[in-house]
Amino acid sequence: MVFVQAIGALFFISDIGLSVLGIERQPIAWQTREIMEIGAAVALLIGLVMSGVLLAQSQRRLGQAEAQLQRASSAFMEVLEQHFVQWALTPAERDVAFFVLKGFSTSEIAALRKTSEGTVKAQSNAIYRKAGVSGRGQLMSIFIDDLLADDRRNVPQQADQAASSA
Repeated sequence: MVFVQAIGALFFISDIGLSVLGIERQPIAWQTREIMEIGAAVALLIGLVMSGVLLAQSQRRLGQAEAQLQRASSAFMEVLEQHFVQWALTPAERDVAFFVLKGFSTSEIAALRKTSEGTVKAQSNAIYRKAGVSGRGQLMSIFIDDLLADDRRNVPQQADQAASSA
């Protein structure tokens, strides 16, 4: 399709270019020239329509991806809250845990919370102890594992929903 559209555009551009430069071209029958112009115009119109279709499909996919991202974000926050409640984290520990999961360093967390690094380290150790992990990586893996497990549980449900809507 792109090739046909390129040929159509090349036809019109070369025709105008030759006229502007005053280059003589081999005369052809007017019927043949009309057929070539109609073919080139049709190729460009088909390209325009196909581009519109592809743009609409891309926008639909983008909308679906954004909806999935929103659901994933919501699911992550639910998983986060469930664990924070289960571990009985204090409000300060919740803040620190959230910043840890977002990838902030101890010094960055201390600056954000306007506390000392020692306080953040103590709170981080309390979080790790309550969660039963030894550090940041293991803490993050708890949430990743939960989200993947939820995703695997939702796959059969999504397949059932797709089958029932078809």
